[in-house]
Amino acid sequence: MSKRAASRTKAPSYAPLRRSLPGPQDVHREVLPNGIVVLARANFSSPSVSLSGYLEVGSLLDSDEKLGLADFTASALMRGTQSHSFDQIFNALESVGASLGYDSGVHSTSYGGRALAEDLPLVVDLLAETLCLPSFPETEIEKLRAQLLTGLAIRAQDTGEMASLTFDRILFDGHPYSRPGDGNPETIQAITRADLLEFHRKNFGPGGMVVVIVGAIEPQAAVAEIRRRLGDWRVDGQKALPELPPHKVLGATVEHQHTIPGKSQSDLILGTIGPRRKDPEYMSASLGNSILGQFGMMGRIGDVVREKSGLAYYAHSSLSAGIGPGVWEVSAGVNPRNVEKAAGLVVQELKRFVDDGVSVEELADSQSNYIGRLPLSLESNGGVAGALINIERHDLGLDYYQRYADLVTAVTPEQVLETARKYIDPNRLAVAVAGP
Repeated sequence: MSKRAASRTKAPSYAPLRRSLPGPQDVHREVLPNGIVVLARANFSSPSVSLSGYLEVGSLLDSDEKLGLADFTASALMRGTQSHSFDQIFNALESVGASLGYDSGVHSTSYGGRALAEDLPLVVDLLAETLCLPSFPETEIEKLRAQLLTGLAIRAQDTGEMASLTFDRILFDGHPYSRPGDGNPETIQAITRADLLEFHRKNFGPGGMVVVIVGAIEPQAAVAEIRRRLGDWRVDGQKALPELPPHKVLGATVEHQHTIPGKSQSDLILGTIGPRRKDPEYMSASLGNSILGQFGMMGRIGDVVREKSGLAYYAHSSLSAGIGPGVWEVSAGVNPRNVEKAAGLVVQELKRFVDDGVSVEELADSQSNYIGRLPLSLESNGGVAGALINIERHDLGLDYYQRYADLVTAVTPEQVLETARKYIDPNRLAVAVAGP
């Protein structure tokens, strides 16, 4: 290793920052009697508070006939409760400059809010009310349905979105991950108010709920605030998420074209299954992916496909790792005439990646980048809240960010190569194209 590369992998400049990173010394974690997990960290350098978290309610619970029900339900929680109308909820938040909202995914329904510390009780009150006592008013539900259908119509004309959906159907054929969590026009039309009420009654509850509060409040006071409004929430027979079935492994490269007439650009996605977030190869895969198609001007992929060959408007790789099998993919936006050439160059780079691996210098650069950007990502209350959700969701340990630099610098070029060869087979890829 060169002296220049070696200097990049050392972490002495990182050591003084360890004390400022969230860890067991300043993160309080408590489980309420009803199962709600609360994590809190004080930060009095700002007068605000960030509140976020999730419940284990997602599209895994949707039937094929009512696909999009979990997403529809999450979107409808703020549309009215047994005590307040849609307008009253948002007027209360806006009157103090606070925010609160929900989102939905495959495994969870997430929420996030922000307020001045003195207004945290209001946000917690509205969180509890919208979670426990939504009324799903008919008028608001129909407005929301129209918005969801408009979004799906826009999606159908988006080459990037449709390439992604096509890619998922190829890679996860027959698996829940192959389905779009926001449904399709037919299933959204089929969902009734009764479906929303029943889905909420069966699936929403304190079991599996996580709340994170970061900001100008003492951790014990933050826990007390959640206990005050959600400590007595109990739901008998709350339904749990089903186990993920095993996914099929592609035996050969599978390609599919989704045609959208009138488009001037095609979006191309090539990829394969990647590690789960908890898998031991995750860090080596993440660093390898940075070199492959993220670092600098979108890594090797961007350099070859976009900069040198001029075949793409953008070209990069990404690694999505969660509770279930992850996705390791390369995406590119290209002129429709250049799809085949761009795909060929991507496969060529993947072959080089699994044949030759990465250099010491490339890895050192990415390691320095990972270590240097971590404190920047934790400068805000929201950034810290997101980090705490990450360690809770994937059981990484409260000391994860204290150990982070060591985890990063421990990765070797040999480990990156081994991981690349484990997950990437250039002869067995899912290839999706959406365009004219």
